[in-house]
Amino acid sequence: MKSLFLSLGALSAFIGVGMGAFGAHSLKAVISPEMLAVYQTGVSYQMYHALGLIGIALIRRQAPDSKLLHWAGWLMFAGIVLFSGSLYALALLNHTWLGMITPFGGVCFLAAWLLITLFATPNIRSSDHNSR
Repeated sequence: MKSLFLSLGALSAFIGVGMGAFGAHSLKAVISPEMLAVYQTGVSYQMYHALGLIGIALIRRQAPDSKLLHWAGWLMFAGIVLFSGSLYALALLNHTWLGMITPFGGVCFLAAWLLITLFATPNIRSSDHNSR
């Protein structure tokens, strides 16, 4: 069974590994230690949430009609783009205004994990649970 969230998760992990290697091998001598730490935070969160997307894809095999999981996947992907993407851009371009975007990605991550929690908690959303 093909899965968009599995594809997005695997692609995000692939890019995360590449970004991590680029940061470790190419950026150390180019950007400040503080900006390198910002960059590495982006890599870490991208990898965690790439695995989260893969988890959502696997869980959706048991509940393919779950709206909670559907939205959790899209929010997690948006979080990767907004959170990690803004941190990469901030570190590489040193434009501090990009830091204003990062919290929106963090909110997407939080909302995605909350939706997964709601999905996993019995009797919270019985209409969504009926799809399991």
